[in-house]
Amino acid sequence: MEPTPEQSPHHAYPDHWEADVVLRDGGTARIRPITTDDAERLVSFYEQVSDESKYYRFFAPYPRLSARDVHRFTHHDYVDRVGLAVTIGGEFIATVRFDRIDGQGRPASAPADEAEVAFLVQDAHQGRGVASALLEHIAAVARERGIRRFAAEVLPANNKMIKVFRDAGFTQQRSFEDGSVHLTLDLEPTAESLAVQRAREQRAEARSVQRLLAPGSVAVIGVGRAPGGVGRSVLRNLLGSGFTGRAYAVNTSFDAGTGTVEGVPAHRSVSEIGEQVDLAVVAVPADRVPAVVADCGENGVQGLVVLSAGYAERGAEGRERQRELVRQARSYGMRIIGPNAFGIINTAPEVRLNASLAPESPKAGRIGLFTQSGAIGIAVLAGLHRRSAGLSAFISAGNRADVSGNDFLQYWYEDPGTDVALLYLESLGNPRKFTRLARRTAAVKPVVVVKGARHSGTNPPGHAVPVSRIPDATVSALMRQAGVIRVDTVTEMVDVGVLLAGQPLPDGPRVAILGNSESLGLLTYDACLAEGLRPRPPRDLTTVASPQDFRNALAEALADRTCDAVIVTAIPWVGEDGEAETGDGEVLAAALREAAATGPAKPVAVVHVEMGGLAQALAAATSTAGPPAHRPSGPGPQAPSAAPGAPGAGGPAAGTPAPVASEGRAGDPAATRTSGLPATRASGLPAASPGGPPAASSGRPPAAEAAPSPGRPAPDAGRIPAYPAAERAVRALAEAVKYAQWRRQAATPGKVPEFLDDTIDEHGTAALIGRLLGPDPDPRGRPLTHDEACELLAGYGISVRPALPAPDPEAAVAAAGQLGYPVALKTTAPHLRHRADLGGVRLDLAGENALRRAYDELTDLLGTPAELRPVVQAMAPRGVDTVVRASIDAAAGAVLSFGLAGAPSELLGDTAHRLVPATDRDAAELIRSIKAAPVLFGWRGSAPADTAALEELLLRVSRLVDDHPEVVSVALEPVVVATHGLTVLGASVRLAPPPARSDLGPRRLPSY
Repeated sequence: MEPTPEQSPHHAYPDHWEADVVLRDGGTARIRPITTDDAERLVSFYEQVSDESKYYRFFAPYPRLSARDVHRFTHHDYVDRVGLAVTIGGEFIATVRFDRIDGQGRPASAPADEAEVAFLVQDAHQGRGVASALLEHIAAVARERGIRRFAAEVLPANNKMIKVFRDAGFTQQRSFEDGSVHLTLDLEPTAESLAVQRAREQRAEARSVQRLLAPGSVAVIGVGRAPGGVGRSVLRNLLGSGFTGRAYAVNTSFDAGTGTVEGVPAHRSVSEIGEQVDLAVVAVPADRVPAVVADCGENGVQGLVVLSAGYAERGAEGRERQRELVRQARSYGMRIIGPNAFGIINTAPEVRLNASLAPESPKAGRIGLFTQSGAIGIAVLAGLHRRSAGLSAFISAGNRADVSGNDFLQYWYEDPGTDVALLYLESLGNPRKFTRLARRTAAVKPVVVVKGARHSGTNPPGHAVPVSRIPDATVSALMRQAGVIRVDTVTEMVDVGVLLAGQPLPDGPRVAILGNSESLGLLTYDACLAEGLRPRPPRDLTTVASPQDFRNALAEALADRTCDAVIVTAIPWVGEDGEAETGDGEVLAAALREAAATGPAKPVAVVHVEMGGLAQALAAATSTAGPPAHRPSGPGPQAPSAAPGAPGAGGPAAGTPAPVASEGRAGDPAATRTSGLPATRASGLPAASPGGPPAASSGRPPAAEAAPSPGRPAPDAGRIPAYPAAERAVRALAEAVKYAQWRRQAATPGKVPEFLDDTIDEHGTAALIGRLLGPDPDPRGRPLTHDEACELLAGYGISVRPALPAPDPEAAVAAAGQLGYPVALKTTAPHLRHRADLGGVRLDLAGENALRRAYDELTDLLGTPAELRPVVQAMAPRGVDTVVRASIDAAAGAVLSFGLAGAPSELLGDTAHRLVPATDRDAAELIRSIKAAPVLFGWRGSAPADTAALEELLLRVSRLVDDHPEVVSVALEPVVVATHGLTVLGASVRLAPPPARSDLGPRRLPSY
């Protein structure tokens, strides 16, 4: 919305203050600055506010606004006087304004840094979190305009507004003066205010997803009059799933007398339905969608699933059509899945929703699946169906112009019906937020991701999101840091998902292998070694082994305290009549399930060859199973934090085997697999991150009530996954081992050592950066000279060994005399920097003659001194050459990288990465996660390097780029790590105006 000529020409309309937000109940609203065009909206809004709310706002009866009031509240300079409004459907539902004041409370201009703030929320929208969202946005605007404090006068009876201020998390002071509560808020963000903001964001976005997945009524718009077509197919799928709510068929072409279609009421528009419609599935041509959205919005529909194509996947015109679709839907408070979506499914018995093009709903289960591709969604659904694995929810978001994988991570984090989250992503709209949400969700349940479009360098058609320039290997490392299980293919995603959904997490990497095929056992053993596991020698039961032999061997392996997981290999066995037993595998499956159900809680996987229905038999659930059987602890090791009922806590043995009738395998009620509900514990892993929220309404029972009742087992728990190849089973188990290790470490997160604070000059470095960038910095930034870089790094305790220029032999000799022999002579020309292999570096020059000879050889071989830019540097103690880098990606944020200098990192890509800020644990893992790490730890009898000093250097670099986002890149190369201490021989730094942070500031939905 543009300002009229009456607006001050000196302060243009700040369109960057406009934002779409999700409110507490899951609906959306728009926040924008108030302009002079809003007079009629303001008057209409005020007329709908109760007398009580008006009294709280003006401390006196104030039935209507005068013309002077309207002028005052709609004319702002956007600096000293600012007003924001919250709108739905173009109409105001709330306003806030601030006026800058001086120390005596009188109107003022900058540099006064305090403002008086006042809110007014329409009564019908109170309790939706509107005022809390407005406070976040008006506080951000105030900080941008140099205001550091808000003052507010609130009547003591206005408890709601007092609570808004109190709960915001800002540092505040309260006093009682002249019959009102005087509040002063320091607007500098605090850890508490950020935590409050993110908790509200999580609840709101989770609720918005829940409204989509658990509607009480659904209208399918675009249902054809004749059988066939997308709309008719979706309606049949919806009805075929047994949807528990009301369904309607909508098509503008229906005749007036059309009563029903497919047995449900038929209408020509949503407005004709006359009842509340929660969700609309849109299956009409793209040019008719705007009219459908308007019809839905004006009649209170809460969300849309847009199956229609013809949007951003069709080019520039389609992208603009997609942006307009999102703007229109959000203006009515609706969220969108799609466009170009395949649909959504919710298998919760209370909902049974199939609003998709999938003709058959998947089985109910504990796996949540999100995809950005309909084709991939179909493939994964088919793969899970073949494995008899059930889903809690399925979402195929298409162009995901609005609702994205981030929203579903918010939902699944607290959904008691989902134990494992699977995501197929082709782009990351907000990588910083994704990493943050994935880390939090992974702390309570596994998150498995396949990333498509990894190497194209562009987003897939239809995904209008920022493009990250960081390599895919870096993206993978950052996901691992966040606890995400990153796999390469959808087949691997299914393999890992079914294991995590049905089995507990392993305590470690020790694997027992048993079976009736020596060759298959050896293949499994080799695969374990290749994946970094620690397999025991395979136990060959021979080809004459019976199912009872398998049962006994598995029971022994599970009871063995030196084993953390078991892989069973099986080929058809020889029966009593000498014939090969190929059957359907039910006998063997029953034996394995019996052993697994009565042994200690450890993951079990089966590798089979030509065993008919073994996989299905292993995955089959028994609906008539009795109450959960108690599982003995056995002689295995106890979990570090085992409590009564936890894995290893013990309990009487079951009298009869039962195919798992509880969340975990059929052991102690609390001995559940760690991929289960946030309230479960196993393997000493944390049940949930500290301060985790209570479960929200999700169309399922609360967590405490979601456990299966006696006689009704959990859909997935305890199913033993079967694989047709050893490599697939081992890879899935290896991912479970790494994830379990991450969970144990995440329970006690690392920290930045406090000793760094004594050697870091944050304010002095900030002043230096300000001088180096100047008052009007080039947006492209500038590289620092060697001396400038050394000065900046010194502010964070990073010392770079001096290097003196040597433009001629005499200068080289003089420099060596100043530094002391032995010295190194090296070029600093960009094309030769750090290229010892090209002869650009000469080391251990012990005297003047050696130095002159090296200088002549260098210039004869590579070029003139002006081209080479040679420098002389004192020799450093011998050690391992490494490289430390940090850079800022506009989409992903600041990334810290480490590797060995030269070929390992440059040619082989052996580099590790972590997000900034890095903790002490991150720094230690960074060093140890590269493949060449043994070189630093005494490889082949060499002296171990001083990795403690290296970790400290990494933490200092991390702290530098975290404290000063203007430092957009740092490269320390080489860093020579000796037995005691290290030496930084080269450094380059680049400064630039800091890129915008998408993960800071007030809550807002992305706008592409």
